[in-house]
Amino acid sequence: MVRIEKAGPVWTVIHSRFAQARNAMDPESADALVTAFKEFDTDPSASVAVLWGEGGAFCSGWDLKYASTLSDREAFQRDMVEGLAFPTGANEAPRGPLGPTRLELSKPVIAAVEGPSVAGGMELALWCDMRVMAETAYFGVYCRRWGIPLLDGGSVRLARLVGQGRAMEIILSGRKVPADEALRIGMCEQLAPHGGAREAAEAMARNIARFPQAAVRADRRSILESYGVPVREALRREWANGVDAHYKEGAEGASRFASGLGRHGDFEKI
Repeated sequence: MVRIEKAGPVWTVIHSRFAQARNAMDPESADALVTAFKEFDTDPSASVAVLWGEGGAFCSGWDLKYASTLSDREAFQRDMVEGLAFPTGANEAPRGPLGPTRLELSKPVIAAVEGPSVAGGMELALWCDMRVMAETAYFGVYCRRWGIPLLDGGSVRLARLVGQGRAMEIILSGRKVPADEALRIGMCEQLAPHGGAREAAEAMARNIARFPQAAVRADRRSILESYGVPVREALRREWANGVDAHYKEGAEGASRFASGLGRHGDFEKI
């Protein structure tokens, strides 16, 4: 259902439920994804993760066959309201319906999107830090048809990527957003040929993983922490994150530059 393929510091987390439901998410898969990403985040040998749906679909959303079993009010109260609600005063929230969408990791994750990434599947892709889409892939709030709202951060994260008005139109209309439009409006960062999203995402991951990681994680953390924060406070957080990373890696890196490496913008000999 969920497995990890490791290539040095790059881990590819694979959701494989295509035959049953085009990689729709059931509770077992959601739990397994959370476990996989917690393992990735705590393993010192891992630097960047890629999330990929095997079989030609990233994720077709929440498994509606499972969701139909929650029409009973007691089942809905037990499994959704009580099982996935944010507990009062707790530091760690339970998983989202799609799994890791409430996790706040310390390392970057790249979505490799083939085929449909719709409804909760779109929300899962938006949880990732970056998205590489096959040219034939697409997003869409297809759950609009069935009266199922966004519960995995889609209404929060999409507006931050594309702006409030555009997010409102995409979410409320439920329309298909093809890959070329997603790239143009900022829902993804790179396109790949059909069938090539995983390869392209892993190449991006390897490129990020080869750099000193304390600075990578500090800058990532500053980007996430500064959104919507007043400029002075955002600058304070950037400074705090950056000074800590510089202490760990920056002086050593400056010494390598002084010795002759990386001159004239060379990113190969560093």
